[in-house]
Amino acid sequence: MQEGTISIPGHREVTAPAQSRPRGDVYAANCPTRQLLDRIADKWSTLILMLLAAEDMRFNALKRRIQGVSQKMLSQTLRSLERDGLVSRSVEPTVPVTVTYAITPLGRGLFGSLSAMIEWAETCMIEVTAAQRAYDLKQASAG
Repeated sequence: MQEGTISIPGHREVTAPAQSRPRGDVYAANCPTRQLLDRIADKWSTLILMLLAAEDMRFNALKRRIQGVSQKMLSQTLRSLERDGLVSRSVEPTVPVTVTYAITPLGRGLFGSLSAMIEWAETCMIEVTAAQRAYDLKQASAG
């Protein structure tokens, strides 16, 4: 690999001068990668993408399926996902207006990556719960 080449699995190698390569501040608050990761990694975005990957849904159907999400938070999250090109919103001029949300091809590509994480969580939840209990017992006995 050439000096200054950054290798990211699944992406072309990018050559950058050594002084411009990412360092500890690569994920500063205004870093576009960090901003996108913050958005797509939150629980509401992940749950919305999971549901829309299975089928297109209306707002109220999403709200019913995602327990605990407020109307305001669902609306904000859908708007952000639409802005990022991960979700599309179609409006039908009925009375009342019918709004349907769907995952886009870009969103489906992201969901492919998220599904591996979701599968890991479902597969390893027993081990994680056991680790949490062991940690809590250790903290309780130390305190």
